[in-house]
Amino acid sequence: MNFIEELRWRGMMHDIMPGTEEQLAKEMTAAYVGIDPTADSLHIGHLVGVMMLRHFQTAGHKPIALVGGATGMIGDPSGKSQERNLLDEASLRHNQECIKKQLQKFIDFEGNEANSAELVNNYDWMKEFTFLDFIRDIGKSITVNYMMAKDSVKSRMSRDGSNDDAEGLSFTEFTYQLVQGYDFLHLYKHKNCKLQMGGSDQWGNITTGTELIRRKEAGKAYALTWPLLTKADGGKFGKTEKGNIWLDPKRTSPYEFYQFWLNSSDDDAEKYTKIFTVLSPEEIDNLIVEHKKAPHERKLQKRLAEEITIMTHSEKDYRTAVAASDILFGKGTKETLSNLDEADFLSIFKGVPQFSVSKSLINKGVAILDLMAEHTKVFASKGEARRLMKDNGLSINQEKEQDQEKMINGNDLINDKFLLIRQGKKNYSLIIIE
Repeated sequence: MNFIEELRWRGMMHDIMPGTEEQLAKEMTAAYVGIDPTADSLHIGHLVGVMMLRHFQTAGHKPIALVGGATGMIGDPSGKSQERNLLDEASLRHNQECIKKQLQKFIDFEGNEANSAELVNNYDWMKEFTFLDFIRDIGKSITVNYMMAKDSVKSRMSRDGSNDDAEGLSFTEFTYQLVQGYDFLHLYKHKNCKLQMGGSDQWGNITTGTELIRRKEAGKAYALTWPLLTKADGGKFGKTEKGNIWLDPKRTSPYEFYQFWLNSSDDDAEKYTKIFTVLSPEEIDNLIVEHKKAPHERKLQKRLAEEITIMTHSEKDYRTAVAASDILFGKGTKETLSNLDEADFLSIFKGVPQFSVSKSLINKGVAILDLMAEHTKVFASKGEARRLMKDNGLSINQEKEQDQEKMINGNDLINDKFLLIRQGKKNYSLIIIE
């Protein structure tokens, strides 16, 4: 596999330094991507970089994931308006381990091959580096004029103006490109790393590293960036009303993760399938053709959601997510509901009206109409509930219910805790027994 050709076809190439393609053709090359460790999970905004490392390793090269323990404490001025919070070392190490577990699903750290992946943390080589040593050894190698010419710095300077009270560009952030440049120099010297990859907003920081390597080591290093991802409607990729879509199932359930990809627009799904799956060009081209024949079947979105959910979570999580989707569209059964664990169950019905009743009430047995109109407010009145039941429009745990005299007891519950009521085709209420 030719890495550069693969990126171009997948729409993952933005800028590339002259000579990069020749370097990759000449020999197995090590390249790194930096990852912010300020949380104990990656989110899907990180996935383009992770997929770059995966394709890089598939092409026979060596991927290095750099956890920015030191740079994460500073804050990158590229397009950002505020600095990051300082992390203590214990939190940093915890986040690093969590991130590595997630990365292991995408790239191979364990093999004995020369191109096995590595995880490094720049805090390990920066923590003993004194300020005086840094400005003597690194600071004198790059001029202020060179640093000021970077777009990331110029954009912050012009945006913040000269108001001293504004949140301007601090000295700490200004020196970020030097710290990141030193990372590249360190990896060049100690890991023979000759390429850094990043988002297009990182071009200035990356090329500072190549310049530092040229001046300090008389060496040749390379830079490659991918385009920043946006949605077809211009919105920010990976952001929802609830915030980030995380890879950690405790932060974003596999069902919500699956739904994010499933709900992609046609244009976005075509782009995402190229970026976030390892399907071949032939498979993807065929999928696009099939999808355009019957867009309402959403074949492209379904395959995208399947591939990325299995890669990030597991086959079981994918199947659970599909079952959960079926439930919401009325295709699931009581058995399907019973097979969901509590976290998945609650995540599926997070947005529906929820009511709580005591376990003692259910244990004694309670008339269905009393439960739905008096002990809870699923219905405003018993008359409303009767009319819906008479018209065969009420389901209890996905099973039609017309018996207006029915008594509800513990045998009717899902996992001894839930009673799911559907009014019509899509309106749900959830009664939780506590």
